[in-house]
Amino acid sequence: MSRELKRCVWCGCDPLYIAYHDREWGVPVYDDLTLFEFLLLEGAQAGLSWITILKRRQGYREVFDSFDPEKIARYQEKKISALLANPAIIRNRLKVRSAISNARAFLKVQEEFESFAEYQWRFVEGKPIQNRWKTPSELPSQTKQSDLFSKDLKKRGFSFVGSTIIYAYMQAVGMVNDHTTDCFRHAQLLKSGRSFAGSGYR
Repeated sequence: MSRELKRCVWCGCDPLYIAYHDREWGVPVYDDLTLFEFLLLEGAQAGLSWITILKRRQGYREVFDSFDPEKIARYQEKKISALLANPAIIRNRLKVRSAISNARAFLKVQEEFESFAEYQWRFVEGKPIQNRWKTPSELPSQTKQSDLFSKDLKKRGFSFVGSTIIYAYMQAVGMVNDHTTDCFRHAQLLKSGRSFAGSGYR
């Protein structure tokens, strides 16, 4: 991308952050494996910066079986011990155990709704919320939608899914377009936005 392009200020000048901003952040995601990846990474990010997680993303892919929830749901104590000894990820016992219990809860949601995407997109009526923030200070840290989403996830047995974490997740997977209006990606995502193609939403 040209350096003249205006971007959200949060991505700074780190090439990894810029690539994530330009290619992923705010792009609507409908693939369950990708959704679980972001859910796991957002939980791991709690209390840390997102760039810290991005730098370990490949490590997470390698040690967490490419974010396959069926495999992760079967992890036992021996695997947990190995994960906690691996510097490629955030070695926090609660977060590691949360990833496993969340994988199990994720599979139950898939069983009930046929896909996690079908379930989650209901919280925004099947299509991305198109915000028009002019400055970063206008961006909320949580909304009524993230409150409801978070509450429902907790009821279903998920952890590390507080409303602030879930709003960051919603931003990441394109449930909301929170690029500021002066960012070149805001207009691109506004034009490319579409409704979820699952049952009930068009």
